[in-house]
This record gives sequence, C-alpha cells and structure tokens, in this order.
Amino acid sequence: MSERRHAGIGRVLIAVYAVLALAATGRSFVQIVQRFDEAPLAYALSALAAVVYIVATVALAGRSDAWRRVALLAVCFELVGVVVVGTLSLVSPELFAHDTVWSRFGSGYLFIPAVLPILGLWWLRVSRERVAA
Repeated sequence: MSERRHAGIGRVLIAVYAVLALAATGRSFVQIVQRFDEAPLAYALSALAAVVYIVATVALAGRSDAWRRVALLAVCFELVGVVVVGTLSLVSPELFAHDTVWSRFGSGYLFIPAVLPILGLWWLRVSRERVAA
C-alpha cells in the first residue's frame, strides 16, 4: 500500500477521526456511568458512535487492503448512523431524551459527524485511485 494515503489530507482525516473518537468515548462514558437510566437509548448510541470512530481511526491508519475494507465498512456504518439518528432525532425527538453524538446530524459537534463520513468515503476513493495509478 502506498504511503501517499497517509500523507497530507489523509493524516488530517485520521487526526479528526481520532479526536472525535476521544470526544465520543469520553462523552458516552460519563453519560453511561452517571445517568444511563435517564436516556439508555441515547447513551448506548453515543457509545456505539464512539466504537465506530475508534474502528474507523485505526482502520484508516492501517496500511493493508484488509484495513481499507474495515475503514470502508466503518465509515459507511457511520454515515448510515448519522442519517438515521439525525433524522429520527428531528422527526421523533421523544425517542431521544438526551442528545447522542449523531443527534440532529451532529449539531453538538459542529456537524462534523455529518461531514466526516462523506470526506472519509471520498478519501478512501481518491487514495485508492492513487494507489491503483
């Protein structure tokens, strides 16, 4: 695998995923430990988002084709999660007594959760084309 995937914007993307992984992990840990009974669905979804961000970070940093496939799966799952949870949090807010990382398309995180999977998919495609060329 080419080193180019891990240079420039690829490094920035991995760093943003890592920061979001830390933020989501910290948030979900505090929520689950302190107030899980208040909003179990929301807090469980925040924990799921944290796991997805951790997997995506590690996979994007990986250098093999297997890691690339894991990254693709993680980023696609993230995109589906953001769209589904974001939509449900607007259409049926009663489902979410408290916010998740993906609520309202990540508005609590400056909409980074909505934009990041699109950038991740784009980067996986662009870096693949570079490797194939």
